[in-house]
Amino acid sequence: MNKFEFRNLLNSEARKEKRKNFIRSLIKSVNTGANGTQDYVVKKGPGKNKVATTRQ
Repeated sequence: MNKFEFRNLLNSEARKEKRKNFIRSLIKSVNTGANGTQDYVVKKGPGKNKVATTRQ
C-alpha cells in the first residue's frame, strides 16, 4: 500500500465517522406515552373508560 492509498483510506474512514455522528445528531428521542399513545382506553361496551392491556 502506497502513501496515496493510505491517505485515501484515512480520509474515507474520517468521512464515515463524520457521517455517522451527523446522523446520530439528527435522531430525536421520543417520550414514551406522549399524547396517550401508550395506553388505549376502551370507548364503548362493558369495559368503558378502562385501559386496555395486551393480556387477554
